[in-house]
Amino acid sequence: MPRGDKSKYTDKQERKADHIAESYEQRGVSEKEAERRAWATVNKDDGGGKRSGSGRGKSTGHPAAHAGGKKGGKAAASRSKADRSASARKAAATRKRNAEHHASR
Repeated sequence: MPRGDKSKYTDKQERKADHIAESYEQRGVSEKEAERRAWATVNKDDGGGKRSGSGRGKSTGHPAAHAGGKKGGKAAASRSKADRSASARKAAATRKRNAEHHASR
């Protein structure tokens, strides 16, 4: 199978890659780069294309999509309540300042 051949991917993997690529394109990434990132994510999640044979199937979950919550939770948990509160106040002030700035335009 030559490099870049997508014939061994399942329909579900192809739909998943299309959806990921669309998301990247909406965020301003070029079509070629979005496609590359999408297939890299599918490969990371599912271990590449599926091979034929009994017992070779593997579930196609979303493992890459589950890491974010753990990282965010650990970061916040390691800070004191006072630090989190100060950060929240600063963020609220920034949002208020930005809203006033955009309202005056």
